[in-house]
Amino acid sequence: MAITRYKPLTPARRFSSRVKKDEITKKKPEKSLVIIKRKTGGRNNLGRITTRHRGGGSKQKIRIVDFKRERAEQAKVIAIEYDPNRSANIALIQYPDEIKSYILCPLGLKVGDTVQSAPDAPVNIGNVRPLKNMPEGTIIHNIELNPGQGGVLVRSAGAEATVTAKEDKYVQIKFPSGEVRLIQSNCRATIGKVGNIDHEKVNLGFAGATFHRGRRPKVRGTAMNAVDHPHGGGRGKSKGHNIPSTPWGKKCKGVKTRDKNKPSERMILRRKK
Repeated sequence: MAITRYKPLTPARRFSSRVKKDEITKKKPEKSLVIIKRKTGGRNNLGRITTRHRGGGSKQKIRIVDFKRERAEQAKVIAIEYDPNRSANIALIQYPDEIKSYILCPLGLKVGDTVQSAPDAPVNIGNVRPLKNMPEGTIIHNIELNPGQGGVLVRSAGAEATVTAKEDKYVQIKFPSGEVRLIQSNCRATIGKVGNIDHEKVNLGFAGATFHRGRRPKVRGTAMNAVDHPHGGGRGKSKGHNIPSTPWGKKCKGVKTRDKNKPSERMILRRKK
C-alpha cells in the first residue's frame, strides 16, 4: 500500500495525506458479522462526562472479528475490508460449510489464499499455531495471554512480535516496544505481521478530520487557570513549574505507573524502552 498526497487546493488539503485503498476489495461489510455501535459521547449513565474529548464523529458499525480462531478447517480469503474501529484492515474468510468470519489481515495476505488454525498448520502468513509449535525467529501477531482467551496483544497496523526462545512451559516473546516477556507455550498466535503498515505515516491535515473520528478539541493545561489544571496559572506564558501531570494531579510522562506487585511482573524479562 502507498500514501496519497493531495494538491494544496485548500489550506486543509495542503498537508493532509491518506493511505491508498488498493488492498480493499469489498466496500460494504458482511451483514451477518455486523452489529450497531452505540456512542456515549464519553458520558456515563448519569450523563456526566467521564472521558474527555469524545463526541461527534461519523456513524460506525462494529465488525465482529474472530480473535480466537478455534476452527481447525482450512478457510479461504474471499475479501479484504476496511474497519473503522481499528488501524488494521480485516479479511473476510469462508469455511467449507460456507460460514464466514472476520480476521485481522496480515501483511501479504491476498484474496484466494487459504488460512488454517491447527497445531500442525503450515508456517504460512495468516495461519494460527500454539507458541510451542512456532520456530524460533517467527514473526507473529494477535497473541493470547491466557490459553483460549483469544488474541489480545500485537493487533494494531504494522505491529509484529518475535519468538526468541523456549523455556519449559513458557516461550519468550519480544514485543514492538522492546519488552521481552514469558507467555505460556500453549497460548496461540497468528503468523505474520499486521498489515496496513503505512497507517502511521498518515497526516490528517486539519482539525475536522479528527472530529470526524469522534475526537473533540483538547486544551493545553498551560493555557488554563490554576484552578483548572496543575500546569495552569502564572504570569504571561508560564511552563507550569510542575512535574507533568493530569488535571487530577496524577503524575505522567516518564513516571512509572505499573504496579510492582502484579502477579505477571515475574513474566517480564526485559522492560520496554
